[in-house]
Amino acid sequence: MVQFSRQLAAKANCLNNEYQMDQSRVLIVEDEENERTGLGEIINSWGYTAATAADGQEGYEKVSTWSPSIVITDLKMPRMGGLELLEKIAGDSQTVAVIVVTAQGTIDSAVQAMRMGAYDYITKPIDTNRLRTILQNASALLGARTELELTRRKLRDTGSLGSLVGPSKKMQEIFRLIELVAPSTASVLITGASGTGKELVARTIHELSPRRPKPFIAINCAAIPETLIESEIFGHEKGAFTGALERRTGCFELAEGGTLLLDEIGEMPIATQAKLLRVLEDRKLRRLGSKVETTVDVRVLAATNKVPEEAVARGELRNDLYYRLNVFNIHMLPLRDHREDIPDLVQSLLADMSAKHGRRVATVSEAVLNAFRAYSWPGNVRELRNTLERAVIVCEGPVIETKHLPPGFGHTSLRPSLDDTDSIRVGVGTTVGEAERLLILKTLESTNNNKTRAADILGISLKTLHNKLKEYGSAAGDGRSDREEAEEVKEP
Repeated sequence: MVQFSRQLAAKANCLNNEYQMDQSRVLIVEDEENERTGLGEIINSWGYTAATAADGQEGYEKVSTWSPSIVITDLKMPRMGGLELLEKIAGDSQTVAVIVVTAQGTIDSAVQAMRMGAYDYITKPIDTNRLRTILQNASALLGARTELELTRRKLRDTGSLGSLVGPSKKMQEIFRLIELVAPSTASVLITGASGTGKELVARTIHELSPRRPKPFIAINCAAIPETLIESEIFGHEKGAFTGALERRTGCFELAEGGTLLLDEIGEMPIATQAKLLRVLEDRKLRRLGSKVETTVDVRVLAATNKVPEEAVARGELRNDLYYRLNVFNIHMLPLRDHREDIPDLVQSLLADMSAKHGRRVATVSEAVLNAFRAYSWPGNVRELRNTLERAVIVCEGPVIETKHLPPGFGHTSLRPSLDDTDSIRVGVGTTVGEAERLLILKTLESTNNNKTRAADILGISLKTLHNKLKEYGSAAGDGRSDREEAEEVKEP
């Protein structure tokens, strides 16, 4: 660690009155005596009780006897290194937050530590302001664990987690992963088809984390023109480019102290991905047109409906960015793979829709529920929500019947049709590209050229669909502008 002087400790003590810190025990594990002593003085000046250990072996013994709530450890030490110490602590306890200290050239070791359960990492030379922020967040984490236990009890009793619903074993496993990763600062990559609830997962992670009081900002990378996406994410100064009439704060700064969700990360331009990686590694950004770097404290979550490894192979997602974001992965299943959750989802969504539209719809008939169970739900939970919302609006009583479902939907018509009009024929020798073209055009035909709806059914972004149609020429065009298409009704 960096050599800490007594002058630096005195300076930090002057700032103590500006920050009200909870009393917590912090153990510093570092083999350089001057460095661990100086860091201990600084941390004590912030209102913590600090102790030190000369290597991982001594540190592990003090964890057992002194019971610190937070451990700050260097990675390279005699007898026992930081990663081995982390592994031992993680195996013994879920109540100790471990912060690793790493050199600028060994970020890979920090990522490995995060995968092993470290709370956060900080690079040398240590930025004391950032260290103070990490300690504050770690202390908040310790206080949040009681609330998390209450959430677990609710999960066991009701089969729900935040806005997510599902008593099935598959959804329970997803809830378990969310519970594990939420209190940490690790980046999370959320994958799954459109409409499966990826943003809900991100919001739930935020709500169960110590960052809950701070903002949750979500940005859809597929919905922003390439020429504007850097400005939206990083911000810009007045005059940075034509049309920049005033300074704009980007999503990173808007999410300061909180969580930023980058939805459809695979649609982000490669050049922007490189700048994003730099921000994730250095925790600093520069607005477009600015000469000054701004330090940011933001937890980044990312989501995509693509298979990440395939996106990397196609050159749509940088390999190093994928590696940096995929510290923890949560994959959301299509609704057809956990149909047993449909009854609970229906009741939860009905309560929301009834309150939203001022209705008193209480339930659905058995015929409707059977139809829902039989349907493949290509649009997943989003399609189920839209179907129920329409039914709530047209239903005048307390029970939704098949007659209240969208036109063409009924307790049998919801089943996948085997009619030739709803299928495509692909002969032997047809290329994959041609089969894809036929599927896209047929899906567009079935949605009356509603591209937003077709993209949902196909499990791709609207931007990807537009790019495909450009490749095919004007065969699927209808002359409408993107603005008009954006106003399409998304009802199934």
